[in-house]
Amino acid sequence: MESSLKKRIKNIKLIATDIDGVWTDGSMYYSPDGDVMKCFSTYDGMAVQILREIGIPIAILTGENSEMVQKRAEKLKIPYLYLGEQNKLSRLKEICESENIDLNEIAYIGDDINDLECLKAVGLTALSANSPIQNQFTPDYLTKIPGGKGAFRDFADWILANR
Repeated sequence: MESSLKKRIKNIKLIATDIDGVWTDGSMYYSPDGDVMKCFSTYDGMAVQILREIGIPIAILTGENSEMVQKRAEKLKIPYLYLGEQNKLSRLKEICESENIDLNEIAYIGDDINDLECLKAVGLTALSANSPIQNQFTPDYLTKIPGGKGAFRDFADWILANR
């Protein structure tokens, strides 16, 4: 691993994440009544706990306005949750002001074109293994595990192993 990448990893003070395609496999399950359900991996939840214990907060920025995501974030005590967010980069800049950090101190994991602006602006990047934008953006880390199966945990473990 090159020393500049190692330095950027050590510099991370917050991890921001998309949900669909990272914490989920991107599928939406509809009940006959029209209710939407999503499946989350407990591995990702454990990553949040591990990161919190070492002082790295998490921010969720998702274009979906999902009650299930809200409940999952509340259960995991994630400090920054933005549902229905259409301008993720502006929100990241607000978080930077709140945390008194720079964009280059943020790690971001996403999976699709609505994440590109953030991916191009932050200090450390990842795409989930099932990301459809791998030909458009080369991340610092491509998870070995697809979204919905522990991709966020894989990214967190990679960061922790290289700090």
